[in-house]
Amino acid sequence: MFSLFESKKDKKFKQHLRNLVFLAKVDGKLNEVERDLIFRIGLKYGLKDYFIAELIEEVPDFDFRLPASDYERFDQIYDLVQLMVSDGIVDDHELDFCVDMAERLGFRKAVVGVLVRKISQGVSNGQNKDLIRKEAEAFLAN
Repeated sequence: MFSLFESKKDKKFKQHLRNLVFLAKVDGKLNEVERDLIFRIGLKYGLKDYFIAELIEEVPDFDFRLPASDYERFDQIYDLVQLMVSDGIVDDHELDFCVDMAERLGFRKAVVGVLVRKISQGVSNGQNKDLIRKEAEAFLAN
């Protein structure tokens, strides 16, 4: 699925989307709201419809790759949490996965639960992503 001729940027976006697909499937089902959100995020990153559909069908064993920058790490956890709350039901497996992913992304273990909750509340309240990022940065700086 990953080509030798892909740019580093394309590989990064595809891995980001793989992480999202894995989260969407962690509760045993991929509903239409989650599927639509994955497509919107994939298209935002310039991925083709057919690739996104193929990725959703094929996601094999989880293969996590750490994003290179703090900005990318926040984007990853933000998109994961956005996907988690997209269907209006926060499954315990999804929540555990988001908390685990936040830790894997390098966020301090002592704050990951609060970070995921803050992002979740911001997304649910329709807050702008940049505002949520600023609030998270202020929280994490303490």
